[in-house]
Amino acid sequence: MRCIHPYACWAARVIEKYLRTGKAPYPDPEDESLPEELFQKRAGCFVTLHRLDGSLRGCIGTILPTQRNLALEIRENAISAATRDPRFPPVTSDELDKIEVNVDVLGELEPVSNLEELDPKVYGIVVTSGYRRGVLLPNLPGVDTVEEQLRIASLKAGILPDETRKIYRFKVERYH
Repeated sequence: MRCIHPYACWAARVIEKYLRTGKAPYPDPEDESLPEELFQKRAGCFVTLHRLDGSLRGCIGTILPTQRNLALEIRENAISAATRDPRFPPVTSDELDKIEVNVDVLGELEPVSNLEELDPKVYGIVVTSGYRRGVLLPNLPGVDTVEEQLRIASLKAGILPDETRKIYRFKVERYH
């Protein structure tokens, strides 16, 4: 698996060990390859897998933290991105050297009252209507307008264009 930043390399290491042994490694604060802030910070995050040709291979994440720290949040989302994304079959060990790993750490959700507050290159969005929720990360290829970003996030949630919806924005720190 290809990675550069320690967050992405931790996700890659988790996926490799999980696929080879069926067990996920537990993050060790004594492991010098894991930055200290992984154990001090709590945040939602997404782990995204791409084939070397750039096509999506899996993406799963959390908007808000569900784990005690970011190291565990990345671990759980890495396993899910590799094995539980309903759009793809589980990643196999044979694919490991053909996949790049990204980790997006989410900032605070901010309610949006005016579409002029959105910019698909800067902000990801969460669109909700009742119990339905669609999420789209920022700065995705081919998503260049606010309208396209809203359309995709709403479609993911099954929210029709004329339905009442709430919109939230967030920034991410993206690690490759």
